[in-house]
Amino acid sequence: MKLNIVLVEPEIPSNTGNISRTCSVIGAALHLVHPLGFDISEKRVRRAGLDYWSELELYEYGSFDEVLKKYKDGEFFYCTTKGKNIYSDVDYKKFTDRGREIFLVFGKETKGLPEPLLKENYDRCVRIPMRSDMRSLNLSNAVAVIAYEVLRSHNFENLQTEGKLREC
Repeated sequence: MKLNIVLVEPEIPSNTGNISRTCSVIGAALHLVHPLGFDISEKRVRRAGLDYWSELELYEYGSFDEVLKKYKDGEFFYCTTKGKNIYSDVDYKKFTDRGREIFLVFGKETKGLPEPLLKENYDRCVRIPMRSDMRSLNLSNAVAVIAYEVLRSHNFENLQTEGKLREC
């Protein structure tokens, strides 16, 4: 199973750094769509994921259309507070059983994904339930929540599921 995280125009370097660390730990590819709100070499990006940066499968694009063209056979899910589907209700495994890659698409921290994109793909919009008087989770937390649901649906394939205590 191949999992991909797509960040469309991320603005906060520490969020992208944290997400890069999550991607490295779970073996997901990170796709960054420009413009970025920071320089990818900034200390805050690398500090958050520094010891895992060399393990990161990273791609950069000038537009989201480039991602769609490159991965025509991908299964795209648009992660948004405006979604109608709860992220945990999706049967992600049915797509990967057909040999398809999963792409979780997230928008910029201040505005999310563009409304026209969400309208075109409304059946593929997923959300994390939260209180109605709250705006949203932090982007790096939202990525982790939804990515781990996809992994759970695949029994954490290729991930170590049991830890070991150190001998005292």
